[in-house]
Amino acid sequence: MNRVFNFSAGPSMLPLPVLEKAASELVCYGDAGMSVMEMSHRSPVYEAIIAEAQAKLRAIMNIPENYKILFLQGGASTQFASVPLNLLNKSKKADYIVSGQFSKKAFDEAQKYGDVKCIASSKDKNFTYIPKITREDIREDADYVHICFNNTIYGTKYSYIPDTGDIPLVADLSSCIISEPIDVTKFGVIYAGAQKNMAPAGLTVVIVREDLLGNARPETPVMLDWKVMADNDSMYNTPPCYAIYMAKLVYEWIEEMGGLDAMKAYNEKKAAILYDYLDSQDYYVAPVEKEFRSMMNVTFVTGDEALDKKFAKEADAAGIKNIKGHRSVGGMRASIYNAMPIEGVEALVKFMDDFAKNNPKNQ
Repeated sequence: MNRVFNFSAGPSMLPLPVLEKAASELVCYGDAGMSVMEMSHRSPVYEAIIAEAQAKLRAIMNIPENYKILFLQGGASTQFASVPLNLLNKSKKADYIVSGQFSKKAFDEAQKYGDVKCIASSKDKNFTYIPKITREDIREDADYVHICFNNTIYGTKYSYIPDTGDIPLVADLSSCIISEPIDVTKFGVIYAGAQKNMAPAGLTVVIVREDLLGNARPETPVMLDWKVMADNDSMYNTPPCYAIYMAKLVYEWIEEMGGLDAMKAYNEKKAAILYDYLDSQDYYVAPVEKEFRSMMNVTFVTGDEALDKKFAKEADAAGIKNIKGHRSVGGMRASIYNAMPIEGVEALVKFMDDFAKNNPKNQ
């Protein structure tokens, strides 16, 4: 088996033990006589799978009982509309912090439904930092405040949780969920696409406080109504069955790792290897302000587009895959999610060092 180091921002690599477990159960799950991909979502066997997945996620994230866990479809992007449709229902006002492309998309979508205001943005410096806000920046009658906690494209992450008082804080955690402990009680709603840290593409997780359910706007499609999904245990229709099963295996893997405290320590060690190298030399530049550096997505550039292009091409040939940065940033991006082994980061740093020695910049 010749597996590469896959630095893709998503879909991303999954833990090898999870893939091996799934492979062993692919044709026949337990004594069911069929694959999870084949079984009815209404069968007792599958109902046990989804119930266990929910219970394990609640346990590893320490999610209080007054929060519902929903396993949905449509990606985090569908939640850009679901959030205002479910929450923009009193003052019809919502405040957004725009710290990257996906928070901007969420902001643009929400504007269709009410008085939606951007109260802070880091666009002025190409999203290389996270804006800091206080309670005074938030409208007193806002129905909610929305943030994107980790910005996949730009490599930034919130170094704080905004204090929104009694106003629900809604967070897109797509690229950092289950990478470290987080106080769920600080949020009214957390949502995340699963294809970065949690499971294959196709599953979206929504964690919503119960008191925020049941007030969806009249025009809300039934498939976007969180209460309908909660009342039906995420099975109003056929859910993304196999992706939920895979998520369950990932949760089990995290439990075996020692939970989210151990996962955080592991991720911090990986990130330190890469950031320490970047800070020790002057060939590559890491554009993100240090306080807001992401532990999941590390961006860097040489400052020469031709060199960046050559770097990505040669890295790919060396088994370091999907390292090219997003077009809006350029350069390189190393997504080092939970499943990326330390050996992968060490291999990247060695390649970076060798590349710098072999490709001197024009003075």
